Amino acid sequence: MAIMEFLAPHFAWLSDPAGWVALATLVVLEVVLGIDNLIFISILTNKLPQEHQKMARRLGIGAALVLRLVLLATISFIVQLTTPVFELFDHGFSWRDLILIAGGLFLVWKATKEIHHSVDPEDPKDNMLGRAATMTVGAAIFQILLLDLVFSIDSIITAVGMTDEIAIMYIAVIAAVTVMLIAAEPLSRFIAKNPTIVMLALGFLLMIGTTLIADGFGFHVPKGYIYAAMGFSALVEALNMLARRKRVLDKANAAKEQPGG
Repeated sequence: MAIMEFLAPHFAWLSDPAGWVALATLVVLEVVLGIDNLIFISILTNKLPQEHQKMARRLGIGAALVLRLVLLATISFIVQLTTPVFELFDHGFSWRDLILIAGGLFLVWKATKEIHHSVDPEDPKDNMLGRAATMTVGAAIFQILLLDLVFSIDSIITAVGMTDEIAIMYIAVIAAVTVMLIAAEPLSRFIAKNPTIVMLALGFLLMIGTTLIADGFGFHVPKGYIYAAMGFSALVEALNMLARRKRVLDKANAAKEQPGG
């Protein structure tokens, strides 16, 4: 009974249509924001041995959920991260800005290294996880955690800006991470089977990293522009994949029609 009395104020929004609208909007927003994280996790874990990939993906996404829930539990502290701690070039930098800049630089560096390795696989320099001989689940999880932290802080601050109801934030975060968990395996398989998708996804990560850096310096790029560009690029690549498939089928049919085919 005491538990119900404690929870009742947090779920008063259930009888308010505006609360349900806020929940639906925030769930969609959190899912969209999770795409960045999921692309990075998929590319990174595909570098691991086959038997370790699923476990690494689940650990990475599970860590994302734990981080978001912990950050929600310290919501008053997270809100303070937007308070400027020093000023440079007439711009006040907060801890959130510094975290976004560091995360953006990390993402740009990693994506650039992986693009270089994809273009020149014979280069003896390290790839995204280090040399092939040193690839470990621990290394992948560590790098996933770094980006989880960046994306989680951005996600929670977005949630705070959308609603004051802590219960709505928790439900939206759990729903978004659940979608990530369900989509991780199909997305990773799709990326692994289509090499051109890997390059496209790395291009997305470069763009996301750049926008994180810009956001940290006070130049906010509307998310709609970013996802519109990603959607257009994905559409062009889908058309290219259909064209390639048609050429392969036409070639196979032509071979069958030849004498002795």
